[in-house]
Amino acid sequence: MNISVLGSTGSIGTQTAEIVRDHPDRFKIAAITGNRNIKLLEAQAREFRPALVCAADEKAAAELKIRLADTDIRVMGGKESIIEAAALPEADTTVVSVVGMAGIEPTIAAIKGKKRVALANKETLVAAGNIIKKYEAEYGKCIIPVDSEHSAIFQSMLGMKDRREIKRILLTASGGTFFGRKREELVDITPEQALHNPNWDMGAKVTIDSSTLVNKGLEIIEAKWLFDVSVDDIKVLVHRQSVLHSAVEFCDNAVIAQLGAPDMRLPIQFALTYPERITIPENELDLISFGSLTFEEPDTETFYALELAKRAGREGGRQGSTLATVFNSADEAAVGMFMKGKLSYLGITEAIERAMCRHRPVTDPTLDDIYAADTEARECVAGMC
Repeated sequence: MNISVLGSTGSIGTQTAEIVRDHPDRFKIAAITGNRNIKLLEAQAREFRPALVCAADEKAAAELKIRLADTDIRVMGGKESIIEAAALPEADTTVVSVVGMAGIEPTIAAIKGKKRVALANKETLVAAGNIIKKYEAEYGKCIIPVDSEHSAIFQSMLGMKDRREIKRILLTASGGTFFGRKREELVDITPEQALHNPNWDMGAKVTIDSSTLVNKGLEIIEAKWLFDVSVDDIKVLVHRQSVLHSAVEFCDNAVIAQLGAPDMRLPIQFALTYPERITIPENELDLISFGSLTFEEPDTETFYALELAKRAGREGGRQGSTLATVFNSADEAAVGMFMKGKLSYLGITEAIERAMCRHRPVTDPTLDDIYAADTEARECVAGMC
């Protein structure tokens, strides 16, 4: 299998490279892309010898081209280069692990190129789920989720005959760094305190989103599009051990779940090999060592971003709306401000709520509508700081 890895320098991208390293007879990297981390891009290029290496930042791409001048690797820069890598003819599968709204157009390009899409970018379906589903209907369903929760749901549905068999989805959450704390205990939280997850090794943005439950809100909207369910048929359960990654409850009340040690290699690798399974070195699940698995209701009064996400996901029904884009983009902007010390931790969710309240949603949005809503949300948040 030949793979294009979009976002090869991030957490998902580097773990994808690890899987390729463990199974060189099974996988070959055809293209890698990044943004400004040219040191790692160069190292990956020299190790895996892809046909194409891209940096979204054009200055970084120019320097990378000089660094790789002694090789026959093609180097490109800019947004269009990422789209080209997504649909590279030599690739069978495209791993989309770029951050934010930048994942939408490469995902569309990969679908049009009839690639298997291993999707690790929530924003693509959150903001443009209606558009992605239309392209899948035209070119063939090809998205395999990489998020551990959505992979678990996908795996739990294997063997299901009809979508009408689903009663509800049980979406698990670690609870984040501040589980159990009340609002008054979160007033003076610093970025350093927020950048700690009890179970998962993730990027900074996802770690902070996990702590506010924004990440789980994004996953609710993503699940709506992936599995063709209503947001009101998705129940979030706080599961501190992060062993049961999510489950599906069926119409006969049977619950089927996927369990495993907290290890992102499993969902990444399964997205690449489905419907087959292959070995992963080490990190086996030892249920005895855990003793017990616990499940609790999320505190949606303190962490009310979850309710904001449900509201955004309901808007527009099966056609979707720009309110989901505003939820996502306001959060991206607010987290950025928080990391710079310009917004308080509690201000992240407050900024999202303000942006949503000021927005007039567009149902069944076009890409232009989505990008306009993105700009509007970011400007709204910037105006708060």
